[in-house]
Amino acid sequence: MDNGGGGGIMRAAEPGAVHRTPEDVFHDFRARQKGLLKAFTTDVDKFYLMCDPEKENLCLYGLPNGSWEVNLPAEEVPPELPEPALGINFARDGMDDKDWLSLVAAHTDSWLLSVAFYFGARFGFDQDSRKQLFTMINSVPTIFEVVTGTDKRQPKEKTPKTGSKNNKSASKPARQLESNPRSSKVPFPGDTEESDWDGEREQEAQCGACGENYGQDDFWICCDLCEKWFHGKCVKVTPAKAEHIKQYKCPNCSSSSKRGRA
Repeated sequence: MDNGGGGGIMRAAEPGAVHRTPEDVFHDFRARQKGLLKAFTTDVDKFYLMCDPEKENLCLYGLPNGSWEVNLPAEEVPPELPEPALGINFARDGMDDKDWLSLVAAHTDSWLLSVAFYFGARFGFDQDSRKQLFTMINSVPTIFEVVTGTDKRQPKEKTPKTGSKNNKSASKPARQLESNPRSSKVPFPGDTEESDWDGEREQEAQCGACGENYGQDDFWICCDLCEKWFHGKCVKVTPAKAEHIKQYKCPNCSSSSKRGRA
C-alpha cells in the first residue's frame, strides 16, 4: 500500500458515468466500507503499524475495489473526492487502542457518507433519490458499530432443533449449538425478532470483518471475547481448524491482547 499520494488513487476511482443511480452509488459505498472494515478487523495489526505518529499527516482511504490504504492526502485543492480525516496517526499512541480505533472509525463513517452524497450531488440526485440512497446506507451497520460492538442489528442466537447440544459456558446458554459450538451450519442468523431499523424485517447477521450478511452455506465462527461472528474465510479459520479451538479470539481481540501485554 503505497504512501505516495492517495489523491492519485482517488482520481482513478472517480466513477464518471458509471454511478448514475442510488443503487450504483450504494454499491460503491459498500465496496469502500468492506475494504475499510478489513483495516479495523482482519488487517488491524497492519493498519496500526502503518499509522506511525512519527510520519506525516496520514489518511485512511477505502477504495472501490474493496481494499484500503493509509496514505498522504491529495495534493490538489480541492481534491476530486472529499478527503478523510487528516492526521489519524498522531493520536494513536496517546489513546487506548480501542478508543483510537473507535475515533478513527467514526471519522471514517463520516467520510463514507460524504463520498456517497458527493456522488449524489455530482449526478443530480433529487430528494427521492437522496432519500433512497440514505435508506440503503442506513440499512447496514456503520464501521463504528462494528468496531465498538454496539450494532443494534447483531443477531440473536438460538438453539438448533436437531443435533446434540453442548453448552460451552453456563453464562452463555444461548450458545448451545451442535456438538461443536462453531458448526459450519450455525443457526443464529435470521431470528424471528424484528430489527430496530424498520420494525418489520428479520434481523440479519453481519460478519465482523467484511460486513456481509449470513448465508446458509457459509461457515461462521464466533469470538469468545467480543462475541462477534465472522465468516471463517474472512478470519482464515476452517471448520476442521475450529474443531480444535477451545477459545477463539478474533484478529481484533488478539491484537488488543498482544499490545496490552507488550
